[in-house]
Amino acid sequence: MNYFKRDFSETKSLVLGSVEASPQRPRSWTIPYRAIAPLAIAVDTALIFATCILSGVAYHLRMVNTYGNLEQFVGFAAVVAALFVMLAKSRNLYDLSELLNLKAQIRKVTLKWVIIFAFLTAVAFSMKIGDSFSRGATIAFAISGLVALIGMRIVWRTLLADGLAVRRFSSRRIALIAEQSAAVDSGILETLTRHGLQLAQYFVLPTDRSESRRRKDVIAQAIASLRGSNVEEIVISADLDHWPEVNGLLSELRVLPLPVNLVPAGPLSDLFKLSSHTIGETVTIELQHGPRTLSQRLIKRTADIVLASAALLAFLPLLLVAAIAIKLDSRGSIIFRQWRRGFNGRPFQILKFRTMTVQEDGDTVIQARQNDSRVTRVGNILRRTSIDELPQLLNVLQGTMSLVGPRPHAMAHDSQFDKVVGNYAYRHHVKPGLTGWAQVNGYRGETRTVEDIEHRVKLDLWYIDNWTLGTDLKIIVMTVAELARGKNAY
Repeated sequence: MNYFKRDFSETKSLVLGSVEASPQRPRSWTIPYRAIAPLAIAVDTALIFATCILSGVAYHLRMVNTYGNLEQFVGFAAVVAALFVMLAKSRNLYDLSELLNLKAQIRKVTLKWVIIFAFLTAVAFSMKIGDSFSRGATIAFAISGLVALIGMRIVWRTLLADGLAVRRFSSRRIALIAEQSAAVDSGILETLTRHGLQLAQYFVLPTDRSESRRRKDVIAQAIASLRGSNVEEIVISADLDHWPEVNGLLSELRVLPLPVNLVPAGPLSDLFKLSSHTIGETVTIELQHGPRTLSQRLIKRTADIVLASAALLAFLPLLLVAAIAIKLDSRGSIIFRQWRRGFNGRPFQILKFRTMTVQEDGDTVIQARQNDSRVTRVGNILRRTSIDELPQLLNVLQGTMSLVGPRPHAMAHDSQFDKVVGNYAYRHHVKPGLTGWAQVNGYRGETRTVEDIEHRVKLDLWYIDNWTLGTDLKIIVMTVAELARGKNAY
């Protein structure tokens, strides 16, 4: 990398001309930059299969003197490998910059590994298939697999750092033709080299449109220099505001049998950082994407169904006791239904145990306050322990809610808050939750001031933008601790 910085300092004052790259020391091996991620995925997959099969066989040989069910080991390894690679790839853990960050890799790999085994354990429990798997072999696999993945991260860190130091990822020789305004940014050179491109020649185009003659001279010099050379590709860096003029000049490069690629510069270049797809022959740019990919929605929905089903079974006796207590304590229905807004603002009826003598669900809804006279004796206990919220597990199974997400407010409050908080409606980008990031960070219960709802919305939006399955599990654990404290519960 030092060479390119030095080379840039030499060309910074140039208006016309090219710079030849200095010779590099021989490389004993090279690897294309784009092959790093697929190779890392393949290695992780192989490690997961190997550790699963070996740990299963070793455990069974030691305990029962048999090899065990090899087909079961392979099937289990395939499920774990698919989940791990999908989670890791969704968080860009196979990018070169991420693989070089050893501490972050160890932390994130460990978290995702634990999440996968916790998720599969919950699935096995809910489907009552846990007895089909050896607990000892599974534990041995969980430990050995994690050790192998972390060990491989150490190896990747060493190999990649060494490879970058001696440019072992430089596999294609390129010529860069950049406008002077783009040329003064040495980040272009660094980006090209980090992506496996070796700068062989560098030409600078004057930015001033009045110097059309000098711009033509640069292109002519580039053609003369590149004809017959060992350059494999031409990279153009230009401000898109100047594209009509630059495109006219670059048409002369067609005499060279080389691929030509554009690196956009200037304000409009941000458009190229967005995702795009085609509708027929029309290219569309995704200016705003949904908060969840298909795979993320599938993971979250599966976790919701599994955990909500398990919670309903576990809390069934408590639910029955609460229902009987409500019926004996005061007149009225056991379940309180109130209209709220869910994903994309769709209305749904939230389910709660009735805790008040009133059942407000109109244009005016008064939030519960401390020592509220409307709360019944049993309702006071249910609200303090949040048992009144447990019927919302049925909302989760119905699909109108999730276990974790922004807490839904009464429609009357939605209309009120939407007028005072500009980005309040963004909370409807995901399903509302039984608990949420705002609730475990002290914003549970009544919102007395505009600042309260602003802080709650800020935390909700952070959750939407930074969601992972690990975050959901963390919030669930923090919710249990928050319930034990009983703060703002009335």
